[in-house]
Amino acid sequence: MSNGVLLGVVLPAALFIIMLGMGMTLMPADFGRVFTLPKAVFVGLMGQVLLVPLLAFGVVSLFQMPRELAIGLMVLSFAPGGATSNMMTFLSRGDVALSITLTAFASIITPFSMPLLTQWSLDYWLGASQPVELPIAQTMLRLFVITVVPVSIGMWLHRTKPELSQVLANVVKPLSIAFLALVIVGIVSKHWAQMPEFLAAVGWPVVMLNSLALLLGYLFARFNGLNGPQQLTIGIEVGVQNGGTALLVTGAILGNSVMSVPPVIYGILMWGPSMLFGLWWGRRILGNYPRAMAQIDG
Repeated sequence: MSNGVLLGVVLPAALFIIMLGMGMTLMPADFGRVFTLPKAVFVGLMGQVLLVPLLAFGVVSLFQMPRELAIGLMVLSFAPGGATSNMMTFLSRGDVALSITLTAFASIITPFSMPLLTQWSLDYWLGASQPVELPIAQTMLRLFVITVVPVSIGMWLHRTKPELSQVLANVVKPLSIAFLALVIVGIVSKHWAQMPEFLAAVGWPVVMLNSLALLLGYLFARFNGLNGPQQLTIGIEVGVQNGGTALLVTGAILGNSVMSVPPVIYGILMWGPSMLFGLWWGRRILGNYPRAMAQIDG
């Protein structure tokens, strides 16, 4: 299977299926939670939308990454975490409701913010020497169709046909994972000879971005007076990015497989720091909040 088919057909299908599955876990109350937990939602969104891109810019500048790889890492930073961060929050016994709410709002914001920030990255790193014009309106529409539409369908199925939704959820997860794995294998195989060079250029920047985002997301929530489970959750939500959405922009829309390397490598390396933060450090955070722990366990 050619990389064109993988990035142009299989990847969008995988992302659509992932977002459909995520939608089947959402309810209208998840959006209404912004009125009951306004501070926590605002802090989380600011961390995702503002803090992570600033961190990524700092990491890219520190390591003086090659231009295309720098753009790929920046695009990754514009894609807040989705189902993966929800799962990590659940395993870490954080505030799952807050995690789902942040994911719900991020799925609405990203189709509009990501194209604009991506065009800025292209202009900044490539400039007039290699001008690349991202079709912003078309990209917004495509991201909207592949993210917001399936989430809406999933929410409708969850509300009107709960039994069918449950059956589909059992099929959607393994199918989406298989599709994404196929895309990653395709990108890695295309650049197999260059992978040691790419790992040397991207590996440490990716680990640093992931680790710093986890830590600063947690500290940002703590500084704003949120409770332990909320601190843990926002640390994970800020620290974990959505590699699938980043791949859609770099691979399917921009058609640049080199820019797709950072999201691929990130998707592999981020599990170590993220799980260490969630499962080990999370226990220390929640250990200071026995009542919260009792409520989560109960």
